[in-house]
Amino acid sequence: MIFMNANYYFEKASIPKAVMHFSLPMIIGMSVSIIYTLLNAFFIGLLHDSVMITAITLTLPVFALLMALGNLIGVGGGTFISRLFGEKKFTKMKEVSSFSFYASIVLGIITMIIGVLFIDGITRGLGASSDAFIYTKQYVLVMILGAPFFILNFSLEQIVRSEGAAVVSMIGMFVSVIINLALDPLFIFVFHWGVPGVAVATLIGNMGAVIYYAMYIVRKSELLTFSWHFLKIEKSVVQEIVKIGIPVALMSALMGVTALIFMNYAALYGDNAVASYGISQRILQLPELIIMGLCEGVIPLIAYNFTANKKRMSAAIKFTSLVVGTLATLFAIIAFFVGNHVIGLFTIDPDVIELGSYVIKVIFISLFITGFTSLMIGIFQATGQGKAALTMSLSQGLAMIPVLIIANHYFDFHGVIWAIVIGDVITFVIGISVLYVLRNKLTVSKDFEFEG
Repeated sequence: MIFMNANYYFEKASIPKAVMHFSLPMIIGMSVSIIYTLLNAFFIGLLHDSVMITAITLTLPVFALLMALGNLIGVGGGTFISRLFGEKKFTKMKEVSSFSFYASIVLGIITMIIGVLFIDGITRGLGASSDAFIYTKQYVLVMILGAPFFILNFSLEQIVRSEGAAVVSMIGMFVSVIINLALDPLFIFVFHWGVPGVAVATLIGNMGAVIYYAMYIVRKSELLTFSWHFLKIEKSVVQEIVKIGIPVALMSALMGVTALIFMNYAALYGDNAVASYGISQRILQLPELIIMGLCEGVIPLIAYNFTANKKRMSAAIKFTSLVVGTLATLFAIIAFFVGNHVIGLFTIDPDVIELGSYVIKVIFISLFITGFTSLMIGIFQATGQGKAALTMSLSQGLAMIPVLIIANHYFDFHGVIWAIVIGDVITFVIGISVLYVLRNKLTVSKDFEFEG
């Protein structure tokens, strides 16, 4: 029954219906995931201890690292499974899913061992002050000890989507957030665990999602398995997974480095500059996640039809491009006309509102460009183009840095802000160029070209 339902959306449903089936749950799930960081900060904030707030903020790079490691296996394995699904290689799908499951656990254990051995160095590397050191270390230690579950959660979320179970993927995200929401006040205010309580609640939330995904795979999935019977460590499988997984993990790491460098440049122009950018980024987060969720959600559909029906694949890409363009244009118009009012919801400082209304207009222009860039990256991942995915990862992570240095030198704060757009344009042009080079491999006929 599940198999037939998945086949319907992969092969027979209208393109708009199929795209929405795969993308809408992803959009909802990613939007809900914002609650993670807001939730932890909110409950800790009720203790009125700024050092604790600082500690959980400093740990965000660790969470990002665990997500990147999970996506290394999940995105690489998931896109491979979808392509195998399109080829009707069902036994191979089970072998890849089994390998992905145990590889995620092994990667988590290795991360846990390394993290425990170097916990003090990691805490200092995060920039923890003497006051925040103990709280930061406590939080990081819980996350490190739970690394197998964090990595497995991010990995399985991608794996279940690979066979078309988009709603299952979304529900798993909800399970994690709901558990976190229920346990945070219990651990903080009843047990008085403070920062470690927030970390433990987050860990248990991820464990709950892992259990949910595992139950689905064991009880309901006809194409995925954890069985040792299907576990095979083959060079070809490992290569297929890492050639897409490594660029995904690398992109996350490089974008984190770029964001850190950007904030250092913005800080040169005072607190108002940092505040205006920070508020604008928070406002941008939701529309950005909507477009990102659309582009990531459609990946299994593209991957499946890359091997099964390239005409349907091209139609899905064209429709998704249209939706991305429409959404980005709509968000940009809203930002242009009411950006200052939206900024005013977060601050009453007139200088920040004035500067923020300028910043938000600029970065929402960038949203239009990054929307299509995200789609191109999704195409490369779905079709197994490892070198292309690596090229995009490097360009998206590094393109803005030289632009930022030059623009800051000649145009001061305006240069810093517009460096975001210019860097994204460079990445977009590189992506279009790579698509053109690969057009014969990715298209079904000379009449069709990607127009992203």
